[in-house]
Amino acid sequence: MSGEVLWRPEPSYAAGTAMARFMAVARAPDWPSLHRWSVDERETFWTLLWEFCGVRGEKGPCALADGERMPGARFFPEGKLNFAENLLGEPDDATAIVFRSEQGIGRRLTRRDLAALVARLAARLRAEGVSAGDRVAGYLPNLPEAVAAMLAATSLGAVWSSCSPDFGVQGVLDRFGQIEPKVLFCADRYGYGGKEFRMAEKNAAVAERLPSLRASIQIRYADGAIADLPPAAPLPFERFPFNHPLYILYSSGTTGVPKCIVHGAGGTLLQHLKEHRLHSDLRPGDRLFYFTTLGWMMWNWLVSGLASGATLFLYDGSPFAERGRVLFDWTEAEAITHFGTSAKYLDAIAKIGLCPARTHRLEALRMLLSTGSPLSPEGFDWVYANVKRDVCLASISGGTDIVSCFVLGNPLLPVRRGEIQCKGLGMAVAVYDEAGRPVIARKGELVCTRPFPSMPLGFWNDPDGSRYRAAYFEHYPGVWRHGDWCEETEHGGFVIVGRSDAVLNPGGVRIGTAEIYRVVETLDEVVEALVVGQEWENDVRVVLFVRLREGLALDDALAAKMRARIREATTPRHVPDKILQVPDIPRTKSGKIVELAVRELIHGRPVKNVEALANPEALAYFRDRPELSA
Repeated sequence: MSGEVLWRPEPSYAAGTAMARFMAVARAPDWPSLHRWSVDERETFWTLLWEFCGVRGEKGPCALADGERMPGARFFPEGKLNFAENLLGEPDDATAIVFRSEQGIGRRLTRRDLAALVARLAARLRAEGVSAGDRVAGYLPNLPEAVAAMLAATSLGAVWSSCSPDFGVQGVLDRFGQIEPKVLFCADRYGYGGKEFRMAEKNAAVAERLPSLRASIQIRYADGAIADLPPAAPLPFERFPFNHPLYILYSSGTTGVPKCIVHGAGGTLLQHLKEHRLHSDLRPGDRLFYFTTLGWMMWNWLVSGLASGATLFLYDGSPFAERGRVLFDWTEAEAITHFGTSAKYLDAIAKIGLCPARTHRLEALRMLLSTGSPLSPEGFDWVYANVKRDVCLASISGGTDIVSCFVLGNPLLPVRRGEIQCKGLGMAVAVYDEAGRPVIARKGELVCTRPFPSMPLGFWNDPDGSRYRAAYFEHYPGVWRHGDWCEETEHGGFVIVGRSDAVLNPGGVRIGTAEIYRVVETLDEVVEALVVGQEWENDVRVVLFVRLREGLALDDALAAKMRARIREATTPRHVPDKILQVPDIPRTKSGKIVELAVRELIHGRPVKNVEALANPEALAYFRDRPELSA
């Protein structure tokens, strides 16, 4: 049953969390009071958070100007800080980064090692003419040197942007070509799925077609060596305005050239400190892992863990190496305390029958984080039955748009089956119906009704802000509409049921795609699924595509079984009119299935940017299907 409590924190554990200490400092008697205060008294809340987390910098006399303008509010308008200074902290011999690759390559950097490398890279960037506001790009695997390159760039006030090496040349140019970087970091190779990929040809093609480049700096994958680095020099941390640009991230780009989303240093830092220390109970000396690449915002989220004194664990390669055990082997060997991954990964290892609770010692693991797509109620069940009983399972949701979360975990609250635990502190999250009225226990649009510090500074090359306003603020004027179709439960949890632009609408009834996935993907025969609405006879019919286990073929009996399960668990409106088998399902580089691209394809419309896909060849399985013409 959804909503059933699967985990509660022991009182002794809860009392020792930073969230409990923050609640005491804020003089809030309970969680609902704390959240309400954090939204109603934003200036006081964000100021207290700055002080509680020990941010290095100057707040200035004002915490919030134009606080009701959305967009337009300015947090700490006279504040100054340096992002890299806050992540590097005091160099010492504590471990900063532990790296391993699928091929078994590994290295460790202390905080002193990391600071020295950052200083040398910053000196090299200065020698190339990089200064505040310039863009520095990384076309890189998930290496320790990628973190150092980002810190070197941001220490100078430059703006960092990255793509993972599995992006094709055009996909990289669609992104970096818009922002005109001055320096490009790249690597000689990377490995994935038991294969090695040499990067020389792709690196050269990208560099050749970026006329803004002054230099291309190559990192050797095997040992992190970088040629022509000057000796370490003192790294003065100039402090820049709170809203100085820090990162440029990109929309998925599956419906056109990606939007370049500009994020500010102060808002990103404060939001990540809040999410790490309070919502994730990340403590100095904790060991933080998230399976990600440099093409996903979770990399940016992960590296901020340095600011909380955590050790970062970076893995590069397939998470299914070593018969799917590689990540849990590492978690056991390194006593990882925080394990982050995608819901799709958890679904996949459940399908292959892994049971880390039996095969691994995971005593150190306190929090398991999941994002990328909604985690089904059955996914919650699987974690508690097969990973660990005593763990806070934090399903989290936000996005590239805010480089952080709207709704996420909380070490003080129970974990309920199928639900995200709570709203983020300082985030005025609600669910709106089409008329813009807040609703509880009904599905609607995820919105945020008041400004928050990690709102984008804007889009690149959008001088009047019109594209930025159109993306988030036109549907409900003055309110951020995020694009998630969801429900707020009666006890303050959240259930995400899909992207609102992919919502199905048969007979005028809006259905979230995740409502169908969470039923059909529990079947042993189904590896994964994708569902879209097809315009048909002046209505919309539901079309379900399924990838089955190897060797299985879709027949009438299996299709009937799927329809019966969906009808039983949901409503007759959810039952697909068509069920078709495909050998693969297209996804973005960060692993999200692309419902919109498939919807365009089955209607005979072009998919505008196949470079955004990790497996564009999969689109062929959806094109010109004769079953969809009758």
